[in-house]
Amino acid sequence: MDISIVVPLFNEEESLPKLAEWIDRVLREHSLSYEIIMVDDGSKDRSWQVIESLSKQNPAIKGVKFRRNYGKSAALNVGFEHAEGDVVITMDADLQDSPDELPELFKMIKQDGYDLVSGWKKVRYDSTIAKNIPSKLYNATTRKLSGIKLHDFNCGLKAYRKEVVKSIEVYGEMHRYIPIIAKWAGFTKIGEKVVKHRKREFGVSKFGMNRFINGYLDLMSIMFVSKFGKKPMHFFGLLGSIMFIVGIISAIVLGVQKLIAVSNGEAMRLITDSPYFYLALCTIILGTQLFLTGFVSELIGRNSPSRNTYLIERELNFENDYENRRNN
Repeated sequence: MDISIVVPLFNEEESLPKLAEWIDRVLREHSLSYEIIMVDDGSKDRSWQVIESLSKQNPAIKGVKFRRNYGKSAALNVGFEHAEGDVVITMDADLQDSPDELPELFKMIKQDGYDLVSGWKKVRYDSTIAKNIPSKLYNATTRKLSGIKLHDFNCGLKAYRKEVVKSIEVYGEMHRYIPIIAKWAGFTKIGEKVVKHRKREFGVSKFGMNRFINGYLDLMSIMFVSKFGKKPMHFFGLLGSIMFIVGIISAIVLGVQKLIAVSNGEAMRLITDSPYFYLALCTIILGTQLFLTGFVSELIGRNSPSRNTYLIERELNFENDYENRRNN
């Protein structure tokens, strides 16, 4: 199979029929075999009924339904696990991503040799000052910290070599940082393509301004995990050791000063009356706690499972059920 298209969705019943028909028409024109994996992230409308109807008309349309809303990252992660195509493409269900971009994205992966290609909506129809400025700051910060030269990390239209999606795990709200996760996993040939942005035809946006705050917090998390996720002792242990040594040295200095004063017959207040004694003691305690945090993190990291569990209610058109796929 040439392409797997993963479509995470939440309350998008109006747009799904047009999206499915558009994808089918474009890929048939280019003689590309495909599957569409629609992941219903706990929709409250008739999205799942629409997916069931579409799958009866077109067996290439497959569906996964969550029992509740887990978020876009969870939907993408499950879609990646089910994908069978040589190239995996993600796109939003709201028709703001144009299926006309699919053949060129496929070509960039298969012929140009990219591991990952991210869309760049250079011209947007939903830009406002309140949205545009935070977005630019967010993307600039991410470029600086990650070293990946992309203009729009949060674009939902992305293409991946199959090996990429089978080698990474997307959790929490880390879908914004899939390029960073892929680079961390060793897939460094990351490209960008200017894509057309379309006006939303149905429904309303599911994302608010809080995504920018969460975005920066997630960025700090992914940068920390990418550097110290497999070796937390290198961070906590080093910081804890430095603080412990500083505290011990400070306590020794206070003790030596007291001994010198006593040996010279000078009057000197008790060590415990000095605020520096408590600062030294606090530093020793904090250093010990940080060191132990690193030690416990190492134990947890080496023994904890690496995959999340999502409660899936139904599936359509998959040969094996979800649990069998996760256990194999």
